[in-house]
Amino acid sequence: MRAAALAVSTLIGANVCAQSNVTIYGVVDAATAYASNQGGKSNTYMRSGSLSASKIGFQGVEDLGGDLKALFLLENGFESDTGAQSSASSLFNRQAYVGLQSNAYGTLTAGRQYTPYYLLVGSLASSNVLTGATGAHPGDIDGLDTTVRISNSVTYSMPAWRGLQASAQYGLGEAADGNAVGSSFSAAVKYSTSPAEFALGYLKLKNGQNGAGWSDNASGSFGISAINQGYASAESIAFIAASARYTMGKWMVGANASNVQYQAGSRSAFRDTAIFNTAGLISSYQLTPQWFLSAGYSDTFASHANGVSDRARYRQLSFEQNYALSKRTAIYLIEARQLARGQTLGQGGAIIDAVASVGDSQNGTPSSNGGQTVVMVGLKHSF
Repeated sequence: MRAAALAVSTLIGANVCAQSNVTIYGVVDAATAYASNQGGKSNTYMRSGSLSASKIGFQGVEDLGGDLKALFLLENGFESDTGAQSSASSLFNRQAYVGLQSNAYGTLTAGRQYTPYYLLVGSLASSNVLTGATGAHPGDIDGLDTTVRISNSVTYSMPAWRGLQASAQYGLGEAADGNAVGSSFSAAVKYSTSPAEFALGYLKLKNGQNGAGWSDNASGSFGISAINQGYASAESIAFIAASARYTMGKWMVGANASNVQYQAGSRSAFRDTAIFNTAGLISSYQLTPQWFLSAGYSDTFASHANGVSDRARYRQLSFEQNYALSKRTAIYLIEARQLARGQTLGQGGAIIDAVASVGDSQNGTPSSNGGQTVVMVGLKHSF
């Protein structure tokens, strides 16, 4: 009996020790939203994750000794309005990776992850000051919000040194006839010297073996909207972006710019490289310990290509008012207005009039014309 009791207590102690290294975290976010035009009609509806994506995650670290730690992260997205998974086919659709970390040599991780491009450059851009729902650049055309995730990827991040961070990532295409098919590559650097921060990043996504659109077998996914749907059959997409911030007490001002190139292949529904350039400004102000205010403006314009003479242009103005009830709970109000002009390509490669699609919340519900207004009021709780 004593031996059995000792064995049980040892197992319990080991289990408690293991659990102490694992953190469960998450966000539950629900809002009532109004869109002035979704396919020709206004709509009032409930939406999940308007300020921050609703999610639950598990994060763990084990000290292996000698300046070496093992780590993992599993993160699932869900819809707070219905309880459904954000991706029916993936349990941990947002992130799922394991790795090793050393203070002296950096961090190496493998699995499904965000890109260095997003983590370093996107962290200073509009969607992290406002929200991706209404603050991301139209359709998240430049991938500076969380729409780009890379499966089958390996990432190395150097140790921070005098305010400098750098990271590189390669996503394996895993095609039997050539790993380059469906692969991806990203690299970025960030420099912080209070009160200023600067970042520069690059991302290249290659399509898989699918001429009709973007292959599900490609390592990288991205947001498809009315802004870029005519170029989803691209052979590859290249992203370059830079962002900067300057903080003065309660004020923050920032700027960002990006260049995205959809490169045609033999099976693409378009023939010329399509280029989207975006310039953006952001600002925030901590009015009181409870009230946080922010605003952003962006201007996105396409190139003259593929028979389009009146190139598409998207101008967007976004606002956020956030009142913290506690460190973990907040009530928020967000508003955005987008104007679209000119022409672009539709799904079949035909030239069509550009339509508005605010942030990345309207990727599947664009306006039927060149104007769209979106207003959301919601409650967010973090745990």
